[in-house]
Amino acid sequence: MAKLESTFKNMVLVLLGISLVASFALGAVYNLTKDPIAKAQQLKKEAAIKQVVPEFEQLEPVSVTPADGGDPVVINKAISGGEVVGYAVETYSDKGFGGKVLLMIGFLPDGTIFNTAVLKHTETPGLGDKMDASKSSFPEQFKNQNPESFTLKVKKDGGQVDAITAATISSRAFCDGVQRAYDAVKTEGGEK
Repeated sequence: MAKLESTFKNMVLVLLGISLVASFALGAVYNLTKDPIAKAQQLKKEAAIKQVVPEFEQLEPVSVTPADGGDPVVINKAISGGEVVGYAVETYSDKGFGGKVLLMIGFLPDGTIFNTAVLKHTETPGLGDKMDASKSSFPEQFKNQNPESFTLKVKKDGGQVDAITAATISSRAFCDGVQRAYDAVKTEGGEK
């Protein structure tokens, strides 16, 4: 096979060929992994819902746009025996140190926090990632608290939440997400 002459035209053609092959390969891998990734994310979301509300028979999702005009918050009304037993709220905060923090917050019908779960975050490992119950007891302080009487701010900001050591910004983001979820439940008229 003869060696190609090193001209601008030949270099552009070779680079174009390599780019096309890489693009097709990337597209093929994306198409192969798209469905399994979506399925895994859905399973994680379903597990989080089961973790944050009492046992239920069916869910009724409702999308609520926050007063600040941000992304919609999804409220999953957990129903058992025809009665609402809780609300699993898929919420977020854009105030995380590493970016957006996605949470699932469970409320009882009276507005009391039943449990919390972290769905996704990009916080610093060993610091901000301690908002996850598998890494620390930080989320435990929210259980059985009603945001009407429990100020969802870190103590440094005049609230009642003990911040994660060296991760105050992540703690503030968690509080912001919980507050956003509570506000959505109140807006939807879920709290009694």
